[in-house]
Amino acid sequence: MSSALDHKKPATTAAPGGARGAAASLLRLRELPVIIALALLVLVTYLVNPLFLTPQGVKDLLLNATIVMILAAGQTLLIITRNIDLSVGSMLGLVAFGTGSIFSAMPDLPIFAVFVIGMAFGALLGAVNGFLVTAAKVPALVITLGTLYVFRGLNNAWAGGKQYFAGDRPDAFGALSVDTVLGFPIITLVAILVVAAVAVYMAGTRPGRDLYAIGSDPDAATAFGIKVSKRVFLAFLANGALAGLAGVLYASRFNSVGATTGTGMELTVVAAAVVGGVAIFGGSGTVTGAALGALLLTTITSSLTALRVDKFWQQAIVGVLILTAIIIDRVASLRTAKKLRISEARNV
Repeated sequence: MSSALDHKKPATTAAPGGARGAAASLLRLRELPVIIALALLVLVTYLVNPLFLTPQGVKDLLLNATIVMILAAGQTLLIITRNIDLSVGSMLGLVAFGTGSIFSAMPDLPIFAVFVIGMAFGALLGAVNGFLVTAAKVPALVITLGTLYVFRGLNNAWAGGKQYFAGDRPDAFGALSVDTVLGFPIITLVAILVVAAVAVYMAGTRPGRDLYAIGSDPDAATAFGIKVSKRVFLAFLANGALAGLAGVLYASRFNSVGATTGTGMELTVVAAAVVGGVAIFGGSGTVTGAALGALLLTTITSSLTALRVDKFWQQAIVGVLILTAIIIDRVASLRTAKKLRISEARNV
């Protein structure tokens, strides 16, 4: 009898311990503050303005976040390696105007082919950034600040005063932003698939994990045999391809594309990644967090508009969120480093 009781005791005590462990793991999620902030924001706005969560309102929230989610996924690949790309808005603008040009010149071209061309064009622009960063050994912040203006200048020269409007594209292409599946706009489902694919790549493949190693300590990564320059170049190329995809989807989502398309989006994209828990100093963060950060930032804009708050305060709140995220990340990093030093001292 006693042996039977003894056998049952661990089973009765394991469940609470397991529950506590699961709760502790949940509380340690870097994305948890973003999820809580997003839920509170939506709840408060809905209580003040119930029209905020109508079916059309929810659809608009998802559509507004779609483009930024894809760009934030690509930006995460770079920030994790201690790099950044400030030219993504300009790349998006070039591809979006290029998409309009393609449909104008070849209206019968299959939509799938336009997506392939757009992503290839974006990948080429990303490869330019990657080559300059890895070959010249110049900080990505400086290089991409320069290519931001170069790509924008090319778009201005190409587009001039010309714009392409919704009537210049096939109806099926515009329908990607109108039609829904299970309540989700098709282009939003594309963004979700992109985020999921990049998340699996980052967490489940050797090249993806190498990016974290590079961001944590580039010299140590090199010592362990990781081809740092190659990995960083490919990250820039992938970021460019995702910017190209975002550019094509932008042409589907909005009524017109022209020389100024995408202007200023780079700041929103970097903000989304940082607010979503991607460490600006590299080495940690997730694509899922960056996507949630994109959803939070775009929802803030929609929420404050629904509450009739001045646009200045919208920008101020985003700035406060960025500063808060950076400070929290820095404090967390210092605490982790302190714990490691204490642990090493005890082992000695």
